[in-house]
Amino acid sequence: MNQLLRLPAVLAATGLTRSTLYFHIKQRLMTSPVKLGERASAWPAHEIEAINKARIAGLPDDQIRELVAQLEQQRRLVS
Repeated sequence: MNQLLRLPAVLAATGLTRSTLYFHIKQRLMTSPVKLGERASAWPAHEIEAINKARIAGLPDDQIRELVAQLEQQRRLVS
């Protein structure tokens, strides 16, 4: 089962601040959240885990952007 993480859990898992997280989204270094309603959104846990693993492995930003694009493409294939 795919777990969804709300903002506080994503911040805790990544160690980022809210503003840095949204800067990473704008820079395509983090996936955008999934809308759950008008005001609610969350991130698939496996996406956060994959991006964290890439960061830990020391991948350059260009490769992380490719990973983010792949993860978001997978979302579109499922829907």
